[in-house]
Amino acid sequence: MNGPSERAKQLMSRMLAKELYVIQSTGVAPREQIERALEEHLEHQIRLEKSGVLFAAGPTTHEDGGRGPGMIVIRAKSFADARAIAMSDPMHRTGMRSFTIMKWSVNEGSYGVRVNYSDQSVRID
Repeated sequence: MNGPSERAKQLMSRMLAKELYVIQSTGVAPREQIERALEEHLEHQIRLEKSGVLFAAGPTTHEDGGRGPGMIVIRAKSFADARAIAMSDPMHRTGMRSFTIMKWSVNEGSYGVRVNYSDQSVRID
């Protein structure tokens, strides 16, 4: 095959193609040690969120119910920038968690936001 068909190229031409970086974070220290550092880690994540760097983050769970890696999706200009951001996390900086980084091109999907004026609540779908 010689690359995407003309129809596939046409479909892809309108896609978002937003490049983000995914940091998969895995605990290597004892669970109790990680839990003691959780507050500092969460405060760091909130700072990244408020500054516009953090797109989304949270734990993952395997189908069998076992813990998966943490997933942190960030806005960065390069792998080097993403690595610097990952290393700024106290969990990574102190070696309590290891991490890998992947570039993610977001093409398809959607999200919805509903703001209710009456009680000033917000729901993200």
